[in-house]
Amino acid sequence: MSQRNHQLTGATMALLALAMLGLGFAAVPLYRMFCQVTGFGGTTMRSATGVAPGSVVGKLINVRFDANVSPNLPWSFAPEKKVERVAIGAREMAFFTATNLSDHPITGTATFNVTPELAGAYFTKIQCFCFTSQTLKPGETVRMPVVYYVDPAILRDKEAGKFNEITLSYTFFPDKSAVDSERAGG
Repeated sequence: MSQRNHQLTGATMALLALAMLGLGFAAVPLYRMFCQVTGFGGTTMRSATGVAPGSVVGKLINVRFDANVSPNLPWSFAPEKKVERVAIGAREMAFFTATNLSDHPITGTATFNVTPELAGAYFTKIQCFCFTSQTLKPGETVRMPVVYYVDPAILRDKEAGKFNEITLSYTFFPDKSAVDSERAGG
């Protein structure tokens, strides 16, 4: 092989390595956007308008709320109501409470999931505390709302239309960026 071929191969490999590194950093936000648009993996949809379509008369479904906390986060976290019977298409609001059980401020971030997975495409959040850093002072308790609706399109989906209950589950984790910032003195 000539010197030029070696240089071309080296440059190609370096560009490929840089592209893979860039894709690695972009993978999480791109995957999150994909899931929010498609409802893939139980990810809820996001309302573009902030407006629910309106309830479908006589069509109700149970929404169960589940709350979890990472063992590395000294918080208590729970829904105010475990189950609500809601009208499909109606704008609804649920509240969760979180309490910092430690003697110092701690920042956490919640992730969520919807089950059954197919229901994620029809569960639309208008407002949510997920993926937003929440800093609680020692002993502080906060109420966090979730505004949502179940899209009436669920009634046209033969598989999803069989559901009589949807579970919205949240898990709070320590916010790694906040922990790193606190350690750095920021």
